[in-house]
Amino acid sequence: MQAHVLKGTKQQIAENLAQIPGEVREAIVFMEEPVSEAARTLEREDIFSEMRPYMVDVEDLDDAREAVYLRADGE
Repeated sequence: MQAHVLKGTKQQIAENLAQIPGEVREAIVFMEEPVSEAARTLEREDIFSEMRPYMVDVEDLDDAREAVYLRADGE
């Protein structure tokens, strides 16, 4: 037995499922509950939260591409 992970829209998943050779006996489907846009904004995970203690807040940082790749004094 082989396991296949199919991702995409419902239509894409159905098309890919139909193309799998052999017998398909089971399928596990993950469905997301519809959520309002306001709730979605509040529930959005802060992926940087665990890094906050290690972050530095600098007011006049030039993070432009040119500034990042130019050598600073002493480098």
